[in-house]
Amino acid sequence: MLPSLHLDWRHVLFANWSVDPELVARQIPDALDVQTRDGQAWLSVVPFTNANVRPRLTPKRLGRRLPELNLRTYVTCDGEPGIYFFNLDADGLLSVLGARLSHHLPYYYADIDLSVADGEVRFESRRRHPGSRPVRVSATYRPTGEQFRSDPGSLAEFLTERHCLFTEAQDGSIRYTTVAHERWPLYDAEATVDAEDLFRANGFDRPAGDAVFYYSPGVDTLASPSRRLE
Repeated sequence: MLPSLHLDWRHVLFANWSVDPELVARQIPDALDVQTRDGQAWLSVVPFTNANVRPRLTPKRLGRRLPELNLRTYVTCDGEPGIYFFNLDADGLLSVLGARLSHHLPYYYADIDLSVADGEVRFESRRRHPGSRPVRVSATYRPTGEQFRSDPGSLAEFLTERHCLFTEAQDGSIRYTTVAHERWPLYDAEATVDAEDLFRANGFDRPAGDAVFYYSPGVDTLASPSRRLE
């Protein structure tokens, strides 16, 4: 079994749209159930950078930076809440291939640039994965107000405090990975997100209505190996 991975997530934007649960249910494996809040499912576009990717017990100096972008929703599996990723675009061809093989996740190779100036994050991603649909995403975002931790039962907790992810392997089995980290330090955020290509590539129209934005400077995480759900 492959070792656990340290993933130090930084400059994270959670851009969240409420949608009809039926739209999401059509796009996820039958073994998973859409998790709703106040009758609505949620789609989240999440750009960020992995500041230091490395196997457990490997020194930080040997880690590598890996900018990333994902589109995700919120599900349960046998009552266990978690995340389901429609795609994960990352700037590192070998890392993408490794993640596809080891964690059975829908990673795609992309050219990604993330920069920070005067408190504002600028993010640009262009998918380069062979045979995939073209996807270009851009975002600018910055924190506003005071830092907070999400309250139990709040929308912020629902959208950010997730410690399990589910995926469907090529053989149709459901696999899961647990992710351990401290509670997210959060800010409300101002953001502009152009992600029409990303929604369209995954079978969605851009959601109507205003998005809910949260920013986090980041957390250090430890992700377990992928395991088959029995």
